Amino acid sequence: MNPQNPPRELPDVIAAHVAAVNAFDLDAIVGTFADDALVNDAQREFSGTEAIRAWAGRELVGDKVTMAVTEVVPHRTLTIVRARYDGDYDKTNLPAELILTNYFTVEGGKITSLITLRNRPAGSV
Repeated sequence: MNPQNPPRELPDVIAAHVAAVNAFDLDAIVGTFADDALVNDAQREFSGTEAIRAWAGRELVGDKVTMAVTEVVPHRTLTIVRARYDGDYDKTNLPAELILTNYFTVEGGKITSLITLRNRPAGSV
């Protein structure tokens, strides 16, 4: 799957978010979020435009992170997006193929919350 062309079933703002991440476009990334949005990335919270801009600038654009969407699962008010991640971040103790799960909430055409986790298979310790 080409990371520049995410699956069509993604809501427009989430597709725009993935495209902005893959283009390393900080303004476009931040533009996909509501002003009062909340991001929880690896159990760290970033709330509001300034905090999200700093996080995205450092950890997405700065580390040249790319996302290749592998699965989209609508669930009530969530859109669950699994994606293969790559970039220039520290890969110590990470698998060769890093799949992260993103839990998006969208209201009014903007992302209001994003939780990103590296899930383990059910039953693993």
